[in-house]
Amino acid sequence: MRINLNDLKAVLNRYFNLLHDKEDEQKVIEQVRGGIFFRGTNLWILMFAILIASLGLNVNSTAVIIGAMLISPLMGPIIGMGLSVGISDFELLKQSLKNYGVATLISVLTATLYFFISPLSEARSELLARTAPTLYDVLIAFCGGAAGVLALTTKSKGQVIPGVAIATALMPPLCTAGYGLATAQWSYFFGAFYLFFINTVFIALSTFFGVKLLRFHSRTNLMPELAKRGKRMVAIVVIVTMIPAAVMTINIVQKDIFERNLKSFVDQKLAQRGTQIISYNVEHDTLSVVAVGRVISDAEIEAAQANVADYKLRGLTLTVIQGADAEGIENLAATFNTRVNDANNEVVRLGQQVSSLEDELNSYRSYEEFSTSLTTEVKPLFPQVQNIDVAHVNNGTIAIVTLRKNTRLPDTDRHKMRQWLIARTGDEKLDMIVR
Repeated sequence: MRINLNDLKAVLNRYFNLLHDKEDEQKVIEQVRGGIFFRGTNLWILMFAILIASLGLNVNSTAVIIGAMLISPLMGPIIGMGLSVGISDFELLKQSLKNYGVATLISVLTATLYFFISPLSEARSELLARTAPTLYDVLIAFCGGAAGVLALTTKSKGQVIPGVAIATALMPPLCTAGYGLATAQWSYFFGAFYLFFINTVFIALSTFFGVKLLRFHSRTNLMPELAKRGKRMVAIVVIVTMIPAAVMTINIVQKDIFERNLKSFVDQKLAQRGTQIISYNVEHDTLSVVAVGRVISDAEIEAAQANVADYKLRGLTLTVIQGADAEGIENLAATFNTRVNDANNEVVRLGQQVSSLEDELNSYRSYEEFSTSLTTEVKPLFPQVQNIDVAHVNNGTIAIVTLRKNTRLPDTDRHKMRQWLIARTGDEKLDMIVR
């Protein structure tokens, strides 16, 4: 069966062409320009979002961190940087860079102050997760930024922006950097700040590509040499940003491969009927294996040593600790039983955590569908409302009401809308934010 290339091209164009749904360029630029400034209300919202995220990291609460990311206005100047480079608007670029610097400085100082006075100083898992960025974080930032710019520059916006704010996670790295400053742990500060810089660069880069893909018109006519120099600078920043993340990713992959090879070697060459491997670890090119049960003979140990290179473990010296050398069979058995119990408890804990996360995910999905339904219902009642996003935050409900451009919501209508939302959500303590 012959495929008509023109028909195939038409089908692909119908499904994948973004230009059919492109928003008015001037409207997009004005919307971005309005979101880059940090003063007054925006600045206070940023500080409160940082405090909420810091609290979430401090008590290891994923839900609180997600709530902080939903209300954070940090995306504004980053998208402004990508848009300004894409359309060659240097005035917008200067404003975006200035406000980005102000927002970053205020955020880090706020987080530092919080962690300096907080009585909880232990680094929890949510905080540690922001200290070692990899290429996967680069991909997350780029894809999240791409989704965000498409939502911003096209008419079919959907419920994308809250998801982008959560996926790209701009707030937690800044809070972790503040923790590093407050506790003088510089590896935390630089690791977290590097993750924030990765998110910044690749959200801006995806915005730049999105603007080019949607064929936005340039605001100035640059000389070819100047335009080429600008593209070269963008490429250098992207490559330099990626290099440390690539190194960290390679190290993680190499470590994972080494540990899998090590496990295969121990399981296949030392674990046998009647012998139980209690533990093994590598230190100073020496593989120490603790075993109980049937004694592994010297000949078997020598044979295993001869096969070390076959498992890509060249250079390791094998030492087997067994019998009396292992501080007594009873002690080893007790250690083994303790580890088994700990492992069982960890399995139970992880199962509960998975169940909790599944419930949380289902809750977010139901809120997304609920938001779509509310948006449809509200338009006949309040025509100036463009969109409503509802989310569950810290055992409560928050409703973000987005008005159409050049419209406002009088206090009387604001009160009526809040009462309507309370009736629809069933939450008397509902918080409503109008923007």
